[in-house]
Amino acid sequence: MALMEDDRLVELMLDRPDQGRLVGDIHLGRVEAVLPGIQAAFVDIGTEKAGFLHVSDLVADEDESDDHEDDEENGGNGGNGGNGGGRRRRRKRVSAIQDHLSRGDSIIVQVTKEPIGTKGPRLTAQVSLPGRFLVYMPHSSHIGVSRKIDQRDERVRLRELAREILPEEPVGLIIRTVGEELNRKKFEREFNRLHSIWGEIVEKAGRLEAPALLHSEARLISGVLRDLFSDRFDALIVDNLQVHAEVVDYVENMDPDLLDRVKLYQEATPLFDRYDIEDEIAEAFGRRVNLPSGGYIIVEPTEALVSIDVNTGRFTGKGRKDPEETILRTNLDAAREVARQLRLRDVGGIVVADFIDMESQENRDRVLQELRTHLGRDRARTKAFAVSELGLVEMTRQRVRPPLFQTLTRSCEHCGGSGRIFTPPTVARRVERSLTRAAASGEERQVVIRMHPEVALHIMEEEADFLSRLRERVSLRLEIQDDPLLREDEFRLLSGPAETDVTERYVTRQKVRTLR
Repeated sequence: MALMEDDRLVELMLDRPDQGRLVGDIHLGRVEAVLPGIQAAFVDIGTEKAGFLHVSDLVADEDESDDHEDDEENGGNGGNGGNGGGRRRRRKRVSAIQDHLSRGDSIIVQVTKEPIGTKGPRLTAQVSLPGRFLVYMPHSSHIGVSRKIDQRDERVRLRELAREILPEEPVGLIIRTVGEELNRKKFEREFNRLHSIWGEIVEKAGRLEAPALLHSEARLISGVLRDLFSDRFDALIVDNLQVHAEVVDYVENMDPDLLDRVKLYQEATPLFDRYDIEDEIAEAFGRRVNLPSGGYIIVEPTEALVSIDVNTGRFTGKGRKDPEETILRTNLDAAREVARQLRLRDVGGIVVADFIDMESQENRDRVLQELRTHLGRDRARTKAFAVSELGLVEMTRQRVRPPLFQTLTRSCEHCGGSGRIFTPPTVARRVERSLTRAAASGEERQVVIRMHPEVALHIMEEEADFLSRLRERVSLRLEIQDDPLLREDEFRLLSGPAETDVTERYVTRQKVRTLR
């Protein structure tokens, strides 16, 4: 599913048979280990790796929160369609984890983050159930309203409506953005449905043995419709008859007034091609992203963070007369594009953007404000800090699942995921060292060196004495053969008339791994 804003792709959501979705699922887990040192527990929920449950994600002893004006409606799920979880940030008091859990205990938990890399799923005991208009929180007594509903009178009305409908037992609610102007009938109907679902979950937990799945989050299509589709959308376009029928059926029950915005696409040109989405998906995997002004940004993911560098490129603006204006224009373009790329690539964690240095504090503030304004469109929680004297902006973005490039790609077997290979002169030096080891072994008399044509051409043109010099040093009969089937930085050593491959014998272990 592709989400378009201002005719540009801003989010891509996937649902594939080979990629299970865990976020939002509720499980009966079994505690495998309690670690007081880090105040966390590992909980078996039936996945390959145990889930991680921190003490801060246990149900609070006492909820100290007040009704804040900035309540989160999406909480643990980053708002990505169909991924459940509506926990808001709140202050709470929870005693040491060993006072609550022991090995072998059963506990109801919800997945808030997919397994990423070597880490298992992140869990919380603060379960929440998202609906179309409400997020139901059984372990809270808080009533919140989405911060995107900014009319104060409407916020007060919705809170009062919630207090009238909620039962006497403590139950928390957050009213979502689409709940603006919600009437009593719709409110009661959805609350009763979510309350009933929670009752079924508790009943099921009482009769099953851990680990067990208690409740599955909505599929991608119904989840996105529930969380996103509203009268703010111009259209929802579907190119599959079966999916279109499912969408129509769902919307008829959810909000019939939106039916005229559901369109069936039946043209010969593929839907994603019709809206140039394929080209924008390809952009999400590139390092360089061009800006409308002529500048560009470079996006570099690393293990610790994602770095983004801003450059003016060919854009010179008014030239020497007003270089600050040129820099400001580029930085403003970059701020908008950085916010979009974070959403498009589904980047999570720490992000550092290196904007072009600006002398004016006023201009630095303008760039930061532009960045924050566009980050405000992001359903995942984001935070951008002030622009430093060096032009650096540190940001954080909620990490729920692996980024897009990690989901859709794998490490290159040729470069080991580094994106770099050895240059021809470096390969030639490695050949020399390997042949020196071969000569020292005393087991070789004749060696054929196979290498990529680019390396062979380098030796022929730039190091014409390579073979004669090497023969004299190692006292071996040597011959070079080019082999276009090898990678540019790969070579093979073939021994004797039978040309037995002895490469691994004379290339160090680390280098053999590089070759592979």
